[in-house]
Amino acid sequence: MSRARTSNQDIRQTAAPENGSGCLSLYSLPFFAVFMITCLITALSLSAPAVTSASPQQISSGISPIFTREVQHWANDITRWAAAASLDPNLIATVMQIESCGDPRAVSSAGAKGLFQVMPFHFQFGENPYNPETNALRGLNYLSNSLTTAHGNVRFSLAGYNGGIGVIARGEWTWSAETIRYVYYGAPIYEDARAGLTSSSKLDEWYQRYGAGLCRQASKRLGITP
Repeated sequence: MSRARTSNQDIRQTAAPENGSGCLSLYSLPFFAVFMITCLITALSLSAPAVTSASPQQISSGISPIFTREVQHWANDITRWAAAASLDPNLIATVMQIESCGDPRAVSSAGAKGLFQVMPFHFQFGENPYNPETNALRGLNYLSNSLTTAHGNVRFSLAGYNGGIGVIARGEWTWSAETIRYVYYGAPIYEDARAGLTSSSKLDEWYQRYGAGLCRQASKRLGITP
């Protein structure tokens, strides 16, 4: 939910005190290249079939093996949170994968915090945003609202989680480059998980391009050894 609570801009994710990054930033490319890539991704997303959420009877009892070991660390919690929120655990795992790779202390440059990168103003006074239970409660409440607003369309609900629920009602060509990238990775990763695959080329692409540093930080934080 990191971008869902701020303006539509690229946010560089960090996990203090380490310096890795899990952001989907294109700042390193010339402006024209960024523009062209954004247009291409938008065109592809417009032509892609909608991904809808699983019906209650289709919701899995656990998370797919495609997710990284850092997210697998939270598998039992994700299943429990999913049951409480009436969400597919694979959708929750997808959001956690992209947002924090399972690092409960992840922090973005915009101030989003924790496993689901929740902005401070979503917490009640006195709540600890880094507490996994609290972070999941606030983050998944926003995800659930986004999914409801999107009438079960996962692509739109992911866009709402990243760019703010208001983007759901707008044409995809108006979405920020960051939100387009978020959906570009999130929707097919979720679809691969829901389909019962044992690997995901889109998750591998995300990891190689953007997630390796973020996941290294998460592994260190969780005490996961190579």
